[in-house]
Amino acid sequence: LSCQGCNGHKYTKQQVTDPITGLVVPLFHPRRDRWNEHFAWSVDTTVIVGLTPTGRATVEALHLNRIELANLREVLYDAQEHPPTESNL
Repeated sequence: LSCQGCNGHKYTKQQVTDPITGLVVPLFHPRRDRWNEHFAWSVDTTVIVGLTPTGRATVEALHLNRIELANLREVLYDAQEHPPTESNL
């Protein structure tokens, strides 16, 4: 399940460039990869931090930290609905 914004940014991409190493890496695959191995939440839980080349490249390629999503995460946090539990990732 993904939002229209993320889906639009992904389009047909399967591999993208890690902004730190410059390596071309696969995008995070939610059925094959474990979220916690590639990502973490910022201290305030509004920003997704890429931990690996795949994580960083996915965050950048899908624009996972665009302002609308950060604002939504803040509202959900205030409602005690965020961050998701590991079983919901």
